[in-house]
Amino acid sequence: MKKFILIDCAVVSIVIFLFSFTREKEMPQIQNDGDVKQLPVVKNVAFKRGEKLVFRMHYGVIEAGEATLGITEETKELAGRKTFHVVGLGVTKGMFEFFYSVRDRYETYIDEQSIIPWMFLRSVNEGGYKIDQVYVFNHYKHKVDVGGGEMFPIEPSMQDMLSAFYSARTMDLSAAKEGELYSINCFMDKEVWPLKIKFICRETVTTDLGTFKCLKFRPIVQKGRVFKHEEDLNVWITDDKNHIVIKGQADVLIGSIKAELTSYSGLANPVSKVE
Repeated sequence: MKKFILIDCAVVSIVIFLFSFTREKEMPQIQNDGDVKQLPVVKNVAFKRGEKLVFRMHYGVIEAGEATLGITEETKELAGRKTFHVVGLGVTKGMFEFFYSVRDRYETYIDEQSIIPWMFLRSVNEGGYKIDQVYVFNHYKHKVDVGGGEMFPIEPSMQDMLSAFYSARTMDLSAAKEGELYSINCFMDKEVWPLKIKFICRETVTTDLGTFKCLKFRPIVQKGRVFKHEEDLNVWITDDKNHIVIKGQADVLIGSIKAELTSYSGLANPVSKVE
């Protein structure tokens, strides 16, 4: 179980193995019985509704699958608050489908003003290993309902494993210094996971989409179970206001996983592409 949890943490950090189609569902009733002043106000210029990112996945030299990640155009209200509805789908492709079939779906409803989640849905089917979760966050009472009558206390501004990526994108990185550490607390699998990411340097990265000015980050991972070393996971994001992932690479005990952005649309700002 822990092996899959650690892989999912890495996935969130570099937006790997993700998602994108909607479905109808019964929305939970979250009482708006708290003081809205206790919720943070986060300046967001990084993303907007209609954004869509598509990634190609490689396992070693094999093209393993495709992942899409997007923000729908709809505006749902939870706890009396407008939300961004983020959805996605990750699937294996080609010969990899016969060895290890993946059908992963994630959703999160993120508060438009506070960039915190109100509801998180996770449906995982990886080689027959299945997870189905619905987490309902109540940031007024600082609790999360994981179903089955179980409630867990959470700290202010707690993220889920998908909303953490969007929260990180809102950070001001214009003055980031080499070695600087950024941290976001994430609630996952009934535990709080402190996601820590170290800024490495500014680099120019070339992919099939062209050449981009990027910021290189290294998520701090737990070595020994999935990774050989703490520095085995690296991610490059655009050095602009969007902060979208251009490339991610993870060297794991059983090989190498790479994700590369193949298309993007609906961005909130110009991208740092070198013409």
